[in-house]
Amino acid sequence: MTQQPPRRDALRAMGALVLLLGARDIAFGASIVAVRVWPAADYTRVTIESDQALSQKHFLAENPNRLVIDVDGLELSPALRDLVGKVRADDPFIAGVRAGQNQPRVVRIVIDLKQPTAPQLFTLAPVAAYQHRLVFDLYPTQERDPLLALIRDKESAEQQAAKTVQDALGEFIGKVDKPGAPAPLPPLAQAPALPLPPPAQQTPAPLPPSVQGKIDRLIVVAIDPGHGGEDPGASGPSGLHEKDVVLRIALQLRDRINTLPNMRAMLTRDADFFVPLHDRVRKAQRVQADLFVSIHADAFITPQARVASVFALSQNGATSAAARWMANRENAADAIGGVNVKAKDAAVLRALLDMSTTAQIRDSLKLGGEVLGQIGKVGKLHKGSVEQAGFAVLKAPDIPSILVESAFISNPEEEAKLRDPEYQAQLVQALAVGIQRYFAKHPPLARSRQL
Repeated sequence: MTQQPPRRDALRAMGALVLLLGARDIAFGASIVAVRVWPAADYTRVTIESDQALSQKHFLAENPNRLVIDVDGLELSPALRDLVGKVRADDPFIAGVRAGQNQPRVVRIVIDLKQPTAPQLFTLAPVAAYQHRLVFDLYPTQERDPLLALIRDKESAEQQAAKTVQDALGEFIGKVDKPGAPAPLPPLAQAPALPLPPPAQQTPAPLPPSVQGKIDRLIVVAIDPGHGGEDPGASGPSGLHEKDVVLRIALQLRDRINTLPNMRAMLTRDADFFVPLHDRVRKAQRVQADLFVSIHADAFITPQARVASVFALSQNGATSAAARWMANRENAADAIGGVNVKAKDAAVLRALLDMSTTAQIRDSLKLGGEVLGQIGKVGKLHKGSVEQAGFAVLKAPDIPSILVESAFISNPEEEAKLRDPEYQAQLVQALAVGIQRYFAKHPPLARSRQL
């Protein structure tokens, strides 16, 4: 009997394996799991999620402005074609997207840009519910001045309020001038109304005249809705995401604070996009914020966990095992949301988040105490005192900072409360009153840069 050569046996065995596996199993290259687009005024993020790590080469082109990306190891698929339809007309950076098979196993993606852009392209390893991600962050070449934007927004609101009063007065005078017409009372200009709790708690107490006299500038409150974009935060039993409910609360708190004398609020995010932890701190510092309030609605290891908590920073370890667990969970947000941290930048970011001071922690505990006292009127508290742990987002060295866990979204009853507009309004009321009470007792110092 003639013996078959070893090479022919090997080929025959491989052929049998191919027949067993089928075409889907032997497909060469990565498969697309999902494509996502997160537009925002700060930057737009495009994410391609795949079952294998992808590599890319890119360049910027002009006339018109566009970003050209060649992704290796891909064949054009319906998922990639869907990217074209995911771009919104109001996206500040992207005018449109085109995708085509540039070469075998190389897909070319062309992003048409509305303005000159400084793109950051990087990859993320699998984490949480995500597989491999290829991320394109499109930043403006010229970052806007948030403090100037805050001042202009305040001036615009004041001018609009003055115009409303003037228009009402003009209408009143016109009616008075008409013979025989009754003289109606002029309507009062009012700020947009929010749902309020019972009358006893409706209006934050005004600052005493003695304190008002000491405040000769605008007080800036930085409000930080946790998570966002790629990072949904915790999710409730019925699917409510933490990132969505805390944004609703933060927007209401901003509107409430903006109606108060000498106060203005700045949001670290005002839409559904991801902000790295260090950038939340940096945003507060750029507007010279007097306070930083981070709002969350976390999950716990058991669905029975409930009630609210307020946290400040600790330099000497957490005040409880639960506080340590919460801090570790929140500090993992960067890994889930996706941060482009080069090796040379890592030490800089660590230094930024390690400059906390004893004075900052002392003032944070005072702020937290005022807010906790008000939240206790809305519902039960986990503890009657402010807890402490090493939350990265609270490490601005010069800004009193607290993190508020408004409720545990993992508890079905708490999730229902978080959906309830009345509960949201009560929580907003408690936060606003707590902030005002803090400033009534601790007036902010004068700035070198007057607002």
